[in-house]
Amino acid sequence: MKILTLVLLLTLSVFAGAGVEYREFANAEQQQAYDDLISELRCLVCQNQTIADSNADLAKDLRRQVYEMLQQGKTKQDVADFMTQRYGDFVLYNPPFKAKTGVLWIGPVAFLAIGLIAVLVFVRRNKTPATVEISAEKRKKIHSLLEKGDKS
Repeated sequence: MKILTLVLLLTLSVFAGAGVEYREFANAEQQQAYDDLISELRCLVCQNQTIADSNADLAKDLRRQVYEMLQQGKTKQDVADFMTQRYGDFVLYNPPFKAKTGVLWIGPVAFLAIGLIAVLVFVRRNKTPATVEISAEKRKKIHSLLEKGDKS
């Protein structure tokens, strides 16, 4: 039984290192630039993860491309410019404020303001009680009915 358990564990241990990518850098600055870039670039498949967090094939290709560009001597800005030129500003987790991305920055604030204004208008409208004008004739009729009571 021990041998069977050992064989099973050794078989499963092959898959333990399957998700680990190892990249070798010339210096610590390149390593830091690589780490910064892969945590600032959005995975275009997952869209809510960075390429550092994603296991999608495109994210793996982008990590490889970032590594190769840094090995060629490109700066962080060069790599970021290349990625935005190729994939658009959406690839950046913090896109710059431009006319194209203005909706991304202003949109949530505008929707929040519109929602707050709508709530305030609704609350104020329902806060004031509705007053109903009753004519003197109807008032007398109501008073007489209340005096006599309902005899039906």
